[in-house]
Amino acid sequence: MILEGQDIRLRQFEEKDIPPLAFLCNNKKIWDNVRDFLPFPYTEKHAQEFVRTCQGEDPQVTFVVEYKGNFAGCIGLVRQTDIYKLTAELGYWIGEPYWGLGIATKSVNLIVDYGFDQLGLVRIFTGVFDFNKASQRVLEKAGFKLEGIFEKNVLKNGKILNEYRYGKINRGLLSCQTD
Repeated sequence: MILEGQDIRLRQFEEKDIPPLAFLCNNKKIWDNVRDFLPFPYTEKHAQEFVRTCQGEDPQVTFVVEYKGNFAGCIGLVRQTDIYKLTAELGYWIGEPYWGLGIATKSVNLIVDYGFDQLGLVRIFTGVFDFNKASQRVLEKAGFKLEGIFEKNVLKNGKILNEYRYGKINRGLLSCQTD
């Protein structure tokens, strides 16, 4: 599965992605903005395990973000279960050399279209640390709505932080729904 936009390509992980994944992820500035699920320091062994996990996905929900043919980051959807099965959580990061180029916004738009059109999702949401204004802008530019601020909701780097929760609804799918 390949999703493409202007200068951006979302594709499945391959073995060749292990070195650039390990290099870009082994950056405290990346780790400071993501969940602790992503280890730091980040090694090639971590990258190998992650790539193999992603290669086994069916349907594919985690993608390499390529910018002009270069590995630039990662984006994915975590499908929810039970009564939330038409919802997914969005996660993404872009390597520091690629910050400020509009890659995240374009990638978010591509994966949201995929989630709505190919996976039949009704809602996609994500949480952002209160200090991560760049990611908040990415989501707002991609049409996400700030749904609420969860006060003192997360612990990162020894600090208790607010979480900004954003969501986007698949209005097209809902308009087709009958009672």
